[in-house]
Amino acid sequence: MGRVATAVDQQFDTLLSVPDDARRDLYEAMRHAAIGGGKRLRPLLVMATAGLFNVDESCAIRAATAVEALHVYSLIHDDLPCMDDDDLRRGKPTTHIAFGEATAVLAGDALHALAFGLLADERTHHDPFVRAEMTACLAKAAGPGGMAGGQMMDLVAEHSTFDLQTVTRLQQLKTGALIAACVEIGAILGRIPEEGRTSLRGYAHDLGLAFQIADDILDVEGDEEKAGKALNKDAQAGKETFLSLMGLERAKGQAQMLANQAKSHLGGYGSEADLLRAIAEYTIARDR
Repeated sequence: MGRVATAVDQQFDTLLSVPDDARRDLYEAMRHAAIGGGKRLRPLLVMATAGLFNVDESCAIRAATAVEALHVYSLIHDDLPCMDDDDLRRGKPTTHIAFGEATAVLAGDALHALAFGLLADERTHHDPFVRAEMTACLAKAAGPGGMAGGQMMDLVAEHSTFDLQTVTRLQQLKTGALIAACVEIGAILGRIPEEGRTSLRGYAHDLGLAFQIADDILDVEGDEEKAGKALNKDAQAGKETFLSLMGLERAKGQAQMLANQAKSHLGGYGSEADLLRAIAEYTIARDR
């Protein structure tokens, strides 16, 4: 994970070189949000899946950075006062605290654009059909049928009572859609046809749910210093979570079951899928 995190930081460092003009604060804000900190789980999933099919690492890391750029955009906007209103992210002040709300909004917008620009660049893959499919995949994960739709449901959750089925749908959109896109993009880079991705989609689906259940558990049992962000916010906002609906012990058991199920989808692969299996275990064992 450390090697991928370093490679992503190097990509951002190059892509976000600060210009000596009036855009300086925008670039500084983008760098503040994108470089350093974070689990880099999503880029790791892209790299691990692409590695199954011997994709050139220089291509895979560009696609992985694109996904992380989109993820960081979502965090910047999620932290804004009009959304979750957070002051801390990845152990440092949120972007709007450090640079002001207007600059934070623009930094998120610019990272969103950067993500699609990277996927559309021929340096990421020489085949325009591969680039187009990756771009469409990420767009679907980011839109109303993915992250944006899940975020809307999360806002509604502040003044509604959701059952377990609705909370599951919310998290499949808000968190799971981008996790699924990471695995899908890795397979697209490997030129795997849709019918050949079924097991990987099953893996990503179960991994995404396990990840969110683990997040809900960490929100209650975790350490704010290690997490690098405020905890217990969902409970304070009166939102239903996997933990509030299932209870702690059942939630832990469900997370483990989903992680095991995710790994079972990889039965058709050998040792080349060991990193994906390790990611499934890490997802429920992590402390941040």
